[in-house]
Amino acid sequence: MPIFAELEIYRNATPRSAAMNMAIDEALLETEMVPSIRFYQWKSPALSFGYFGKFADVANYLAERNLVRRWTGGGTVFHGEDLTYSIVIPTSDPLLGESSMSIYKEIHCALCDALAEMGQHAVVAAIGDRGSLTSAMETGVTDPGYNSHCFAHPVRADVMIAGRKVAGAAQRRTRGGLLHQGSIQYVDPGNGLAEWFAKKLSNNCEPRNLPNAVHYRAEEIAARKYASEAWLRKR
Repeated sequence: MPIFAELEIYRNATPRSAAMNMAIDEALLETEMVPSIRFYQWKSPALSFGYFGKFADVANYLAERNLVRRWTGGGTVFHGEDLTYSIVIPTSDPLLGESSMSIYKEIHCALCDALAEMGQHAVVAAIGDRGSLTSAMETGVTDPGYNSHCFAHPVRADVMIAGRKVAGAAQRRTRGGLLHQGSIQYVDPGNGLAEWFAKKLSNNCEPRNLPNAVHYRAEEIAARKYASEAWLRKR
């Protein structure tokens, strides 16, 4: 069953910097009155790492990727070829009364249903599932950062296909609602995955353009926070 009574969809083909992508998510969390999902692209290869992560652990990628510290938690995620999305749930939505893990699982169950429509058999990971490490070795993944990459370490309720983690997310709750930032990898997004995902989340989807006020607010947030060296090297 869809988990939202209504859902606004923001899908802009304009690639943005890592700082602006993070800032738009935060600006939407400040302003959204109904649940929304935003699919976005990156202006250049990027790497995001969790709020509690250490800059020293990702510093080696500084010369080749646009680095950004997320407001949400979680590990290191490489961006550029993934389908990246964020979901904002305002305090007025009944779903926010559930635990963060329950929301995480319900969103990923909807994603599994969307992948099924594309002929992919995806499942929600059980506790302690480490299948992706074996899968990585079998498929010859050679990225030197793979073992520290959060997609090498599935946790409960991540999305798995054939033993490999293909989707994970991180969340942050505030007095304004909940921000869920997710990445879908190793899956072809060109077969309408974003549309199927939105439909599985709600039967009442409404495409929207990003309001100018949100864009301007995001520019302020990006300059003050996500694009600053103080934020990047916070820990």
